[in-house]
Amino acid sequence: MGGALENRAIFIHSDELDQGGYPEECPFDSRRAGRTLETARSLGLLALPNTSLVAPAATPAEVLEWFHTPAYLDVLRRAGRGEHDFKALKMGLGTPDCPLFKDMYEYLSLAVGGSLTGAEAILDGTAKTAFNPSGGFHHAGPESAAGFCYLNDVVLACLMLAQAGKRVLVIDIDAHHGDLTQQAFYHRSDVVTVSMHESGKTLFPGTGFVEEKGEGEGLGFSVNVPLPVGTYDAIYYSAFQDVVIPVAQAVSPDVIVLELGMDGLAVDPLAHLNLTNNCYADIVADVVEMEKPVLAVGGGGYNVNATVRGWTLAWSIMANGRDDASSLAAGLGGVMLENTAWFGGLRDRTLLSHGGYREAVDHEIRETVNRIKEDTFPLLQLG
Repeated sequence: MGGALENRAIFIHSDELDQGGYPEECPFDSRRAGRTLETARSLGLLALPNTSLVAPAATPAEVLEWFHTPAYLDVLRRAGRGEHDFKALKMGLGTPDCPLFKDMYEYLSLAVGGSLTGAEAILDGTAKTAFNPSGGFHHAGPESAAGFCYLNDVVLACLMLAQAGKRVLVIDIDAHHGDLTQQAFYHRSDVVTVSMHESGKTLFPGTGFVEEKGEGEGLGFSVNVPLPVGTYDAIYYSAFQDVVIPVAQAVSPDVIVLELGMDGLAVDPLAHLNLTNNCYADIVADVVEMEKPVLAVGGGGYNVNATVRGWTLAWSIMANGRDDASSLAAGLGGVMLENTAWFGGLRDRTLLSHGGYREAVDHEIRETVNRIKEDTFPLLQLG
């Protein structure tokens, strides 16, 4: 494998993913990935050395069955043809957060296929970094849909990597807990899950507490950092440094799967964190600097303009390293991203946290970090 391939970054998308998809009234906007590609391309971020656009391949049913039941897949197929019954509703299909739409099985198997295409590229050595912004469906269960997620690409990609003998570290920084990803590997040590998310006390899916540490062979290999309402950049990044970095060092993974939901941004309408994309950018840079292959997937993000900007910024770092091309974007970003509020390029303005809650947020997060260090770190032989 030559040096060029060792550092190759691939952006996974195709025109098919811009057709159809989730209904317009659904908060989950299928167009985010295509708009991210368009923005990245307009800024020259797909013309950089060692970067390329790769089309996803649809996921075969036998691969989907690594995690999902045949009965569920059959109901999902029929739902996409307009056949909806009580059995489908019982599986979570046809609800406000998992609406029915035409040809949903075909669309979703392609979106999920993007993450598997990325995993295959990492395994065969044709990419060091792969980004599928259409992925990140970490709430989908073997026989259930929830939280805008129908098929779980994160679990399937991890299974593909683990079956190839790779040790996998999932770093999930979506605002919502990666509940079904955690559940799938709760008794295993070859796939380690770390999730930083708004606390289940205030946000769906109501899970992801420090006590959830894994069981059996997986004890210690599920790590959760629940965060209070109002968590802001500096304390979030401090928690990442204090928990995720040591866990990554202890685990020494072969591959990192990064769930890059942008719903922790202060402008997101569905969560209650107070982050800017500067915090996400710093974390993506830290992950890249671990010098492991990275499969990044999209996830949440319900302010479309902010999500597109954040993902474009993340891609620029994956393609460039810590030098994230913000200077290039600064002269163009405001107009090209249809953002009339901020003309500073891809990076957000710094937000000043309200003095009334900053001290309480700091205290709660420090207590959480201390509990993880006391209860979970010893299980990983971390002092």
